[in-house]
Amino acid sequence: MELDGRVAVVTGGTRGVGAGIARAFLAAGAEVVVCARRPPDSPVVSDGRAARYVPVDLRAPAAVKDFFAGVARRHGRLDVLVNNAGGAPYRLLRDGGPARHARVLELNLVAPLTASLAAHGLLRAARGCVVMVGSVSASRPSPGTAVYGAAKAGLESLARSMAVEWAPEVRVNTIVPGMVRTELSHLHYGDEQGIAAVGRTVPLGRLAEPDEIGDAAVFLASGRAAYISGASLLVHGGGERPAFLGAATVNGAAAGGSAGAPAGATTRTTDDKEG
Repeated sequence: MELDGRVAVVTGGTRGVGAGIARAFLAAGAEVVVCARRPPDSPVVSDGRAARYVPVDLRAPAAVKDFFAGVARRHGRLDVLVNNAGGAPYRLLRDGGPARHARVLELNLVAPLTASLAAHGLLRAARGCVVMVGSVSASRPSPGTAVYGAAKAGLESLARSMAVEWAPEVRVNTIVPGMVRTELSHLHYGDEQGIAAVGRTVPLGRLAEPDEIGDAAVFLASGRAAYISGASLLVHGGGERPAFLGAATVNGAAAGGSAGAPAGATTRTTDDKEG
């Protein structure tokens, strides 16, 4: 298969988007290691093969360094690092003090940098790649998750600079997902009716599936993307319909949606990841 013989680490790969990414790498033939603070409720498997779980707190640099040393001892190489771990609870800026907001930055921006630095030597030896998992929250207002959006914007900027500094040995790219249906979607969007209604705000008419984000990650890690570095790949189903289309009383169909269509202003939180 496409990634036979390759070794991939997926941070936060025990559930949600991370588990979908891990399954996609397994299906592509890679050996997959997932890490998170808590173990998965059930093994992450695909095509009869399972990802290996290792506990680690990505906010502890010494533990992260030890984790990658363990990957080197067991597998002898590292070809792909997917920095997926992250998330943020819904919290308005005025309701969280500086320390709480700093923890969001630490998990979503500092931790991917810590992991990337710890993995750099292995990735350079394998001429491998880093895939950051960003968010559409990086490029549009995210009330209730403002610091998360700021962290993800910083992550994209970090990835672009890393792509220049670490070339040509290591490629670095960012996947930018929109809303994704996971086992925790009901916490963000409500019951099945609510999830379907939110999905209708997306041009493609539904939320993404975790494995679809995984397919994009596999592409960026594969030889088919050998000349792609410093890029941000949007995987958001066409994005969000502009709010004015829902408010306009003329030309609704011509503008790409009916006048009564939802405006797509739902805020995506990311508790479907695991740090």
